[in-house]
Amino acid sequence: MKYTVKKRTRAPFDGDAVHEECGVFGIAAGENSAVSPAHDTYTALFALQHRGQEACGIAVNNKGVIRCHKDVGLVGAVFDQQILDAMPGQMAIGHVRYSTTGDTRRENAQPISITHVKGNLAVAHNGNLVNAGALRHELELGGAIFRSSSDTEVLVYAIVRERLRCGSIEQAVLHTMDVIEGAYSLVVMSPRKLIAARDPRGFRPLCIGRLDGAYLFASESCALDALGAEFVRDVEPGEVCVVENGTLRSLHCEKKCESAACVFEYIYFARPDSVIDGASVERARQEAGKYLSIEHPVGADVVIGVPDSGIPAAIGYAKCSGIPYGVGLIKNRYIARTFIQPGQDKRERSVRLKLNALREAVNGKRVIMVDDSIVRGTTCARLVALLRDAGAAEVHMRISAPPFRHPCFFGTDIPARRQLLAHGRTVEQMRDIIGVDSLGFLSLEAAHKIAVGCKLHFCDACFSGQYPMETPDEAEKNLFENEIEL
Repeated sequence: MKYTVKKRTRAPFDGDAVHEECGVFGIAAGENSAVSPAHDTYTALFALQHRGQEACGIAVNNKGVIRCHKDVGLVGAVFDQQILDAMPGQMAIGHVRYSTTGDTRRENAQPISITHVKGNLAVAHNGNLVNAGALRHELELGGAIFRSSSDTEVLVYAIVRERLRCGSIEQAVLHTMDVIEGAYSLVVMSPRKLIAARDPRGFRPLCIGRLDGAYLFASESCALDALGAEFVRDVEPGEVCVVENGTLRSLHCEKKCESAACVFEYIYFARPDSVIDGASVERARQEAGKYLSIEHPVGADVVIGVPDSGIPAAIGYAKCSGIPYGVGLIKNRYIARTFIQPGQDKRERSVRLKLNALREAVNGKRVIMVDDSIVRGTTCARLVALLRDAGAAEVHMRISAPPFRHPCFFGTDIPARRQLLAHGRTVEQMRDIIGVDSLGFLSLEAAHKIAVGCKLHFCDACFSGQYPMETPDEAEKNLFENEIEL
């Protein structure tokens, strides 16, 4: 039978929110430490659940033997007490996933654990490699066989290839950093060492903690707080941290470039109780609201926020403008992301199930609604309709980020340009589509000011189109998924 290979097209963007990326965690217990790596990793992943809800996993190292348990689903669904009790060990790494490369199936869940000629290895990765396609092709020509469609498996094979050429796993990671391009904060576990690494531009966050003699690495400090651990510091861009025999040492890759941390971590991704690279996420969001008030003032009776990430910005707007803050939208905390949406009106019904307007707060009032971003514009248009149905006299929308006009290639699932409301449209055109009385976005200049105390420069490419490295023309989520035409 004759057939041709057909490149799989990316599925339509689901929903109207920028989805989380991934979260990673690692722990190496000290000698005679009372911590249980598997149980502590489970707790940490719960704290990082906001960064990914598609899949999760934990790999443990028990005297050099690595065992991994992972599956599609939330942390509480994939693990239970019996599973965790059966995972003893001295080290562990964990991962929560939202796919930015590769589809949703168990094979793409992390950590990825393999056995090679020099030992065992497990890797968990947050980010996206822009040269994953070329690297995978090169590795396949060398005989590598891939089981998943994730760029993380490409990263794992690249590390193993370097490990066969050098004397230690940390040197293998350093050499791999010379050939991979893109965003990566990762934790690597070998039979004797726990390693954490952050790409030279520092796209994605990663920090270090201490707990009862153990060293910890986490995507956000909120995971350390959940364990009662001490925050030590952030992993620096280009740094490789090695924990061996209870001690921590540090190496740096030779790539030198300006930092480019993702500004959207502060606007939306991170939990508000996290501190990333020296800046409080909660304060950054309130600062965004302050700048919005200065840049886009309007007469109104109440300021409301779209739960959850829009609320701190709304509070900041209210404080600066002097307009009272109120709770105008109520969020259903019990609806799952995978809620089955029945009927032709499924999108409308899902919005009403997730959020509902509080009539008492908005009836007869001029309302300023603050949200973190606009992607396609469909959800915010429905929220505007909810407020008007609840009696709002006017609805003014303020967005605590600049307009999304370009895709992201570094681990944020922003769709293709053609699906972005802001692409090719003026603010006035977007205002008419959404149905608000006025619309204002945070300026690009203000976005660079909101993270007070941040030690790094920012990547703002999804807003400005100015990428810190060479990128493909379009982001391709299912990069390694091909179908055949019979």
